[in-house]
Parts: sequence; C-alpha cells; structure tokens
Amino acid sequence: MAKKNSYMFTNKEHTQKGILSTILGVISLASLVYAIVSSYLRAGEIPLQYGAAALLVLLFAFAGIILGVVSRSEKDKFYLFSYLGIGLNVLAVAIVSVILYAGAYAA
Repeated sequence: MAKKNSYMFTNKEHTQKGILSTILGVISLASLVYAIVSSYLRAGEIPLQYGAAALLVLLFAFAGIILGVVSRSEKDKFYLFSYLGIGLNVLAVAIVSVILYAGAYAA
C-alpha cells in the first residue's frame, strides 16, 4: 500500500483580537511578576505606583478576556490565541485577586 501524501490547504487565519488578547495577557503577567519580585526585594516597602500598576493590570486583563471571547465567536478561524489570551488574562485576574485577598486578611 503506497503512502498517500495528504495536505490540507485552508484559508483560515488566527484572529487579530485573539492575538491582541494574548499580548495583553503577557503584558499583564509580566507587570505582575515585576511588581511581586520588586516588592519581595524591597521587603514589602513598595511605592504606590505598584498599586496603580495592579489596577492597570486588572483593566488590561478584563479587556483581554473580552477580546478573547469576542475573537472566539468569529467563524472559520484558528482559536489558539483566543484560548491562550483568555487563559493568561484569567490567570492575571486570579493573581491580583489572591494578592488583594492576602492583603485584606493578613495579620
């Protein structure tokens, strides 16, 4: 039996909103990691700008989640970046939520 070469040609593309959602997720997580590491190195003595950065991270993450969900609803597209963006942005929101929870109930 001869091996049949099977190529599948398609005109599908990755969604631009999904790629933007992933970029926002990466920026959000990178900002959070920087703020957490800097806070650790300063032994908790952090400037107020880190709190503003966490607020911007939340805004970016919510925008990224919305873009990911909207890009997932497009037809005949690849959805890798949509799912990746949604996951990264949900992770960023979860990390900020844990930080706020720990700060509110720390002794």
